[in-house]
Amino acid sequence: MDNIRRTLLKGAGSTGALAAAMAAGVLKPGQALATEWNKAAFESKDLASAMKGVGAATAADSKDLVLKAPEIAENGAVVPIDVTSNISNTTSISIFVDKNPQPLSAHFDFANGGVPEVSVRLKMGQTSMVKIVAKADGKFYSAQREVKVTAGGCGG
Repeated sequence: MDNIRRTLLKGAGSTGALAAAMAAGVLKPGQALATEWNKAAFESKDLASAMKGVGAATAADSKDLVLKAPEIAENGAVVPIDVTSNISNTTSISIFVDKNPQPLSAHFDFANGGVPEVSVRLKMGQTSMVKIVAKADGKFYSAQREVKVTAGGCGG
């Protein structure tokens, strides 16, 4: 009985403290949200438009971008992709799947000092080129690799 009362009082106290902080303007829920959504890039239907949407229409090939992806993915629903940028001052990494209905699959921004390394599981409907683009010092760099999908992740 006392444990339930203590738990209830702790919860009420925490909720009250958060409500007071929000009312005082110390906590602003809007600041916790992600940066602005790049709707045009994510809704593009082809690779060229999606790359243009992130500002990387002309990206130079770079060996300092490391893309780890399986040569053959047995399950297109969960294709593991690991990206590491060895380019200094990398501020963003974008991952594109050329033959997906919407090629821009993921985009990550890095603050100063952030380690430019991401791991994702992507859905791929069919065999396609996976292209990564990194932005560093205002320039765009890319690398790509073909991933063969034996069973599509989109019901195919």
